[in-house]
Amino acid sequence: MSDASDADSHAVALETPAKAVISLEGDFQRPLTVDLAEFREQPNVVADPFDLRCYTTNRFIRSVDTYRGVLLKDLIMKAGLRPEPKGEFKRTVFIAVAHDGYAVTFSWHELFNTPVGERVIVAHECGGRSLSTEDGVPILFSGADILPAPRHVKRLVRIVARVLTA
Repeated sequence: MSDASDADSHAVALETPAKAVISLEGDFQRPLTVDLAEFREQPNVVADPFDLRCYTTNRFIRSVDTYRGVLLKDLIMKAGLRPEPKGEFKRTVFIAVAHDGYAVTFSWHELFNTPVGERVIVAHECGGRSLSTEDGVPILFSGADILPAPRHVKRLVRIVARVLTA
């Protein structure tokens, strides 16, 4: 293969958009990888519009239209939590990690035993429009938070499950 062909192949690779996927790893029964096409086929929920504000200053950042996506707890259930030893799954924390290393946490109790879990979504659409990689898809959003900015994660790449020990 010539140098010109190598350069052409590299250019094509750069022009091809990266496939947005999320891996679920760690203390799951069935670690898995889910792509956006699979998200669109799953039951979706819609989050109310909101104003994104800075946590430390309460400064207005921007208004965000309705997000559409998959409940985080549905993705977690798809990967499965370990049933043994009995009740151990209740000590699980979930770490949502963005492409740049930004990370936020949720506990099992928060997601499965409070109303918060009904409003934490992994969004693929905003305002009726499919989101692109440039928009930050997939976006994790916690709609029950007082200030949503700290747990508004763009370009989510993985959810890590960890069972805490005493």
